[in-house]
Amino acid sequence: MGTSGQGQSNYDLSFKILLVGDSAVGKSSLLVSFISNVVDDLSPTIGVDFKIKFLTVGEKRLKLTIWDTAGQERFRTLTSSYYRGAQGIILVYDVTRRDTFTNLSDVWAKELELYSTHEDCIKMLVGNKVDRFLSSYFLEHEIYFSNIQESERVVSREEGITLAKELGCLFFECSATTRQNVERCFEELALKIMEVPRLLEEGSSVKRNILKQKQEHQTPPTGGCCS
Repeated sequence: MGTSGQGQSNYDLSFKILLVGDSAVGKSSLLVSFISNVVDDLSPTIGVDFKIKFLTVGEKRLKLTIWDTAGQERFRTLTSSYYRGAQGIILVYDVTRRDTFTNLSDVWAKELELYSTHEDCIKMLVGNKVDRFLSSYFLEHEIYFSNIQESERVVSREEGITLAKELGCLFFECSATTRQNVERCFEELALKIMEVPRLLEEGSSVKRNILKQKQEHQTPPTGGCCS
C-alpha cells in the first residue's frame, strides 16, 4: 500500500470518510497527520472541515474526501447532514479521557444510526493519544506489556475492543503525534469499504458523475461565422 500526493485527477474510486467524536480527542490531528505527515498544535474545528487524500490501496487508486467534524454540542445540527453519503465513519476517543469513550455509545453511535444513509457503511473505532503512556520504541514495534506504567490511560485496549464489537466497528489504537497506526487506520477502512459491493459500486460512480456534471456545465461551442 502506498500514498501519493494531492492534486491528482486520475483515480479509480472515490470515497467519503467522516471523523466524529468529542471535542479535543484529536480528530483534526489524525487527519493532518495522515494528509501531511506533520502534526502542529491545532485549534478546535469550527463546524466542518475536509481534506482530500490520494493513495493506492489494493492496487486501486483512491480519492478519499475526509470530513472533520466539530465535537462541540452547539455544532451538532450543522454536522449531522455530513453523515449522508459517507461510506466510512471513524469514531474517535481519547484513551486518557473516559468521558470521550462513554460518549461514543451514549451520543455518537446514536447519531450515526440516526443520520447515516448507508446501512452497510464501514465503521471504525479509534482510540487516540496512545503516545501519552507508551514509549516510541514500543509504539513502533507494536509491543504492549501489562507492566508498563500507564499513568494517563483510563480506557484499556480491551474495553475499546469490546465496544468496537458491540457497535460492529473495526478497532485501532493510534497516535497522531507519533503517527503510529494512522495510515493503517485509513487504509484498512478503505480496504473494508472495497469489500462491500454496494459501496464499491457507489465509489466507482462518483467519478463518472463528476465528469458528467462537468460536461453538462461546459458552454457548447458556437457554430457558424459571420462577417
